[in-house]
Amino acid sequence: MARMILNGSRGSHLNEFLKEHKAVHEQGATIAELKKQIATLIAAAKEQAAQIQKVSAQIEANKPAPQIAVNDQ
Repeated sequence: MARMILNGSRGSHLNEFLKEHKAVHEQGATIAELKKQIATLIAAAKEQAAQIQKVSAQIEANKPAPQIAVNDQ
C-alpha cells in the first residue's frame, strides 16, 4: 500500500511537470509571435519616419525665399 502512494505521488509530480512544460511551451510560442509583431511595428515606424522626412524636405524646398523689405525714407 505504501508503494501505491509513492507511485501516485510520482504520477502527480509527472502530471504537474507536464502541465508546467506545456505552459512554458505556450509562453515560448506567445513570445515568438510577439517578437514578430514587434518587428513588423518597428519596420512600419521606420517607413513612416522616412515618409515624414521626405515630406518635411519637400515642404522646406517649397518654402518661398525670405523677402527683404526696403524702407526708402
